[in-house]
Amino acid sequence: MDVAIKKLILAAVTTHDKQVSGVPTFYADNEEERARMSTILSRVLEAVAHDMGNGVYIIVKH
Repeated sequence: MDVAIKKLILAAVTTHDKQVSGVPTFYADNEEERARMSTILSRVLEAVAHDMGNGVYIIVKH
């Protein structure tokens, strides 16, 4: 039997220090670094990066 966790927010990447809570959060210095960190984390965690449009990327396991 296969057991898998699905539809879970694994992490967030942001440039804002008080915009995210409840998940592991990675802070970037600028927008370019935020996008790069999100891409790398999504690959490492085998997940998908979603831009929330408010300066935050969430890394989601589907």
